[in-house]
Amino acid sequence: MTDQRIDNKLSFESNKSKDEIIEIDLKEIVRKIISFRRTIYKAVGIGGIIGLIIAFSVPKQYTVRVTLSPEMGSSKGAGLSGLAASFLGNGVTASDGTDALNASLSADIVSSTPFLLELSTMKIPTLKDEPMTLNTYLDEESSPWWNYVIGFPGMIIGGVKSLFIEENKSFAFNKLNRGTIELSNKEFQKIEALKNMITASVDKKTSITSVTVTLQNPKVAAIVADSVVKKLQEYIIGYRTFKAKEDCAYLEKLFKERQQEYYAAQKTYANYIDSHDDIILQSVRAEQERLQNDMTLAYQVYSQVANQLQVARAKVQEEKPVFAIVEPAVVPLKSSGTSKKVYVLVFMFLSVCIVLLGKLFGEFFLNKFKEIRA
Repeated sequence: MTDQRIDNKLSFESNKSKDEIIEIDLKEIVRKIISFRRTIYKAVGIGGIIGLIIAFSVPKQYTVRVTLSPEMGSSKGAGLSGLAASFLGNGVTASDGTDALNASLSADIVSSTPFLLELSTMKIPTLKDEPMTLNTYLDEESSPWWNYVIGFPGMIIGGVKSLFIEENKSFAFNKLNRGTIELSNKEFQKIEALKNMITASVDKKTSITSVTVTLQNPKVAAIVADSVVKKLQEYIIGYRTFKAKEDCAYLEKLFKERQQEYYAAQKTYANYIDSHDDIILQSVRAEQERLQNDMTLAYQVYSQVANQLQVARAKVQEEKPVFAIVEPAVVPLKSSGTSKKVYVLVFMFLSVCIVLLGKLFGEFFLNKFKEIRA
């Protein structure tokens, strides 16, 4: 029992000594911080100045968000094509099929190179007298000064190369019909910049699509966001109606061919009847019956194709999805970037941390390094 009390007393004294050591260490740290408080004040001032320089160097950004709810799925055969098939009858049915385009592909379409190439040719109004294309507007957007410093060697190298290599100035949009897209270095950089400026996201549960555009001009950002939504609708409608339009065009051609065949059979039958009206022979009757059967068969085929054509025309309209704009493009009044206060506070905090680490632990690590070298 006595031994246990001795052990408890020793453990209490050891814990007490550790607490005293920690307390002494904390007091020493606070004392050191107070001793170089003037340096900390200087670091706060320098950090604030650096933060102000960075804050005023970063151009303002304005973000416009447009949300839309596309009607992407519907039961085939229950719309206009199904209604046309029910009225026409004769075994004409609207085929059931699955959509080749899903709402989740909206984000991929917006970030695709063909989509952005077409979008870059759109006309946008500016403060100048004549409108300019989005491609030209991107050249006029300002960048932080350090981007020019970093890119200065590349500009020199590119200028030297341009003296020896003739650059193809034709815009890449004209090369889209060749099946492949060939981009120059400048065009590639603009497409990559547009991918960061224009984004789209889709909520998998509600299929709500959000299109976000971030540019330095608030009015241009709103115009581009509205154009992106319209062009996205055109792309989706084009994808959805492509197969139906192809079927409709094929049935149009087939309808004209069957129509001509029916008219030819009808004319042949009428001419034969007119030329053999007074002749009563079994062979004449047999030929008359054969021509009449050919005309009837041609009419049946012609009528069947006509019915299918009406269904195909109705299906083209049925395949067009409906888009409900939940939140339209609104010109923003406030910038969406990081505020100047945040830049100043962050750099002040970083400056203080650097000074504290240097003063508190710099000498310690320096002495350790000298001991290792010695």
